[in-house]
Parts: sequence; structure tokens; C-alpha cells
Amino acid sequence: MNLNSNKTTILTMEKEIRISNQLSEIAGLAIFIEELGEELSLSVETTMNINLALEEAIANIIMYAYPPQEQHDIILKVTITENQLIFLLTDNGLSFDPTQVEEVDLSLSIEERPIGGLGIFLIRSIMNEVSYQRLDGENHLIMKKDI
Repeated sequence: MNLNSNKTTILTMEKEIRISNQLSEIAGLAIFIEELGEELSLSVETTMNINLALEEAIANIIMYAYPPQEQHDIILKVTITENQLIFLLTDNGLSFDPTQVEEVDLSLSIEERPIGGLGIFLIRSIMNEVSYQRLDGENHLIMKKDI
């Protein structure tokens, strides 16, 4: 009798990188995502898009979540499942829910468009799902990408 005939084993794996809130740290993120893409045999386009979305999210945290000159850590945890990457960005900066930002009106000319919002638009267009929670004084930005 084969007990495993109808069972599907779903393996998950986690990886984590800790980044200080300095723009120079974003280079380390690119290496981390490139290695992840190679390890999972993702296409170059998918790897580049993921990197772009995460760079945008982390750059926004670095530039807006903390007072200047304060040192803080930003944690990116990646959970890898059979068909999805789940990125959890955690920081203890100012509370900000990017899911509440209105969609950018791309029909307006550049001159007519308000400043900001394009980075969040970019993240939403690259990731399959974006959600946010504020837990115990920390921002938790969850971005899911189907693979």
C-alpha cells in the first residue's frame, strides 16, 4: 500500500536580509535578489522586476520612515513556496500604509499629475498582491509574486 500516492508535498524555504536605512544599502538588496533569481531559475525579466519593486519599497522606507541621521534596520524576509514568492518587509519607522494610496491617473500629463505615487503604482503592477499591517509598532508590507 502506497500512502503517498495522493499526497502533494509542498516545500517552503525562507531567506532573509537585514538592511540599514541607508540608500547605499540597496546595492546589497540587488545582489540578494539576483542570487534568489538564479537559485530559483527565474527569468532575468522576473528577477529584475522583483528587484525594482523591492528597491522602490525599501527606498521609500529609507527616505520617509525615519528622522535623518537615525540608524534603523529594515528586514526583508522571503518565503518561497512551490508557486509563489512572499516578501515581507518589516520596519519600525513611521506608520504608512501604501495600500491606501490612490491609484495614479496615468491619463494626466506629467505636468498635471501630483508628485508621488508612481513607485506604489510600480509595486502594484509588478506584484500579484500587496497588503499592509501595523503590528506592535512595526510596518509589515507583504508583497506576493506568483512564479
